[in-house]
This record gives sequence, structure tokens and C-alpha cells, in this order.
Amino acid sequence: MLRCLITLFVLLTALPAAAMEAGEILTRVDRNLQPESAEMYRKLINIEPDGSKKEFILYTLRKGRDKMVVLFLSPASEKGRATLRLEDNMWLYIPNVGKPIRITSLQSVVGGVFNNSDILRLDYATEYEPTGMEETESAYLLDLKARTASVAYDRLKMTVAKEALVPTTIECYAAGGMLIKTLRYSELKDFGDGQLRPSVLETDSPLYQGYKSAMIYAKIEQRELADEIFTLNALATVEELR
Repeated sequence: MLRCLITLFVLLTALPAAAMEAGEILTRVDRNLQPESAEMYRKLINIEPDGSKKEFILYTLRKGRDKMVVLFLSPASEKGRATLRLEDNMWLYIPNVGKPIRITSLQSVVGGVFNNSDILRLDYATEYEPTGMEETESAYLLDLKARTASVAYDRLKMTVAKEALVPTTIECYAAGGMLIKTLRYSELKDFGDGQLRPSVLETDSPLYQGYKSAMIYAKIEQRELADEIFTLNALATVEELR
């Protein structure tokens, strides 16, 4: 009996990381992409079919699983604008224009292929639940279903690199099964905390032939933040937090 127990223990402890459940993989993916509470600097680039580009510099703060604020630093025409996300609710603040206005996840305050949900993205595990998983030698293939109808995409097909436990590609689908866009993460980088995270996110869409958008991360750093930062009244003062 003792020998059987020892054998069982050895077998269980020898199971590879691939034995992780899909939910655990998705949770680790979220933390490997960015800390739960953090500040970030990003450059967003929209590329037209003729090769012309429009660039934005974004300063971002996020706290927990449901709060994010983004401040536009450039171009000059957008400087001072800010967007706020609280759970599924989003607002746009424009200096000298009354109170913040409501925006939706599928709209885009910057144009291009990225929508507001991509720019103000919460944890994937917050918005989606795994419905299936396959495994190859180098990757996990996760099928994810939106938890609510307010989420931008009804389903995701996420390819996760086994070694780094970060996504490489994510296919985003509408409820009817139509492919809306593909997200591609690349260029792992140490942002100073010893954790390798993707520093580039690119996307294209069959709905916008010839258009591409990219997001380049220049800084991702853990930071403790007060809840008061993530309020409509604080949108005009985000610049002071830099």
C-alpha cells in the first residue's frame, strides 16, 4: 500500500506544466502581460493603406481588474484628452468641453483598427471564460467566451506560448462567428522587474482591408494607486500623476 502511494505521489509531482487548467493559464497570461496595478507609456500607430501613419502617445494607469484611465500626451490636437473605464463603462474627457461623454467598447477614440476595448483592456479573465483548450508541443490553444454581452468580442481563440505563458496571436470573433480582427503580441522585453512581457501588439482586420494598427509599450511598471484617481472628477488632473 505504501509503495502504491509513493508511486502515485511521484506520478502526480512529475506532471508537466501542461497539466494546468485553462482558467489558471488565462490568469497567468494576464499577470504576465502587465501587473494588476500599474502605470504604462504606450505609442499607438495607425497605418493607412497608402503607408501614411498617425501616432499617439498614451499614459495609462490601471488598478485591479476593473479600473483604467488613459491620458493623451500627443499629438498636440489630442493632448489632455483622457478616457476612463470602470468595469464595462467608458467615458471620454475633452478639455474645455463640458462633462465627460459616454463611449462604447466598439468605438475608437483614435480611429484605426484598435477600438476602445483594445486600448482600455481589462484582464482577459475578467471578460472571458475558457470553454475549451488544446495543446501542442509549444503552445496552448484556448477557446474563450465573453462573460457578458457588453464585451467587445463574443469569442476569442488565443494561442499562448508555453514557455513564457503570454499570447502570441488572438483571433477575435463576433457572435455570428465572423472574424473581426487578429491581435499579434511579439518582442518580449524585460521592463525592469525581471518578467519578460510582449512590448509590441499589432492588429489587422478583414473588415478594414489594408489598414493596420500597432501598440508599442515603452514602460510597464507596478504602482500602487488610489481609487479616487479612477473617477470622472479626476480626469482633468491625470497629468499631475506623471
